[in-house]
Amino acid sequence: MIHEPSTMNPITISLQNIGRRFNRDWIFRDVNYTFGDNNAYAILGPNGSGKSTLLQILTGSLTPSSGSIDFAFDDKAIDIESVYQHLSFAAPYQELIEEFTLDEMIDFHFQFKKYRDGLNKAGVIDLLGLQNSKNKLIRYFSSGMKQRTKLALAFCSDTAMLMLDEPTSNLDVQGVDWYLDLASKFAANRLTIICSNQQHEYGFCSQILNISDYKK
Repeated sequence: MIHEPSTMNPITISLQNIGRRFNRDWIFRDVNYTFGDNNAYAILGPNGSGKSTLLQILTGSLTPSSGSIDFAFDDKAIDIESVYQHLSFAAPYQELIEEFTLDEMIDFHFQFKKYRDGLNKAGVIDLLGLQNSKNKLIRYFSSGMKQRTKLALAFCSDTAMLMLDEPTSNLDVQGVDWYLDLASKFAANRLTIICSNQQHEYGFCSQILNISDYKK
């Protein structure tokens, strides 16, 4: 049985004059912004505008070219090297281990993350609707099945932060409805950040950051 998600301990990300450039070209500059209070945020902008780059900075996987970023969990500062412990992430360019079956992929993922309350491996497979594919190698999954798997692993992990980049890429209309259902169940009461340029992906977000506002 899946329980309603409980409120996570709050995590806060504070950006001070953040900028990122490649070679001599600035992608964005002087981003001053705070993500927190278990709100849902959308980072908006056209393709190639720098949304994914900013998200990589927020995950701690990319260093800004200027400015500073601070993370706090339950009002206590945390090192950027520890951010991954509090984070679930899904993106079209994220790789799954294609030599694993779905069953093995779930086991591997949850060696590093805890399940949300009321969930286990069988529950994740049920949410995916892939009971008949649990012993199928990931390499033989369609692009839509792979994207569903990435999203399910992220949503079903017990982390204070959920970060999604273009979450409905490779999903059909039924898959979009499935994503929105998961978001209603598992994005509430945790810091959620979604990079998107499609309104249906972020309609439930209460806060908006437009990357175009930081082009200079």
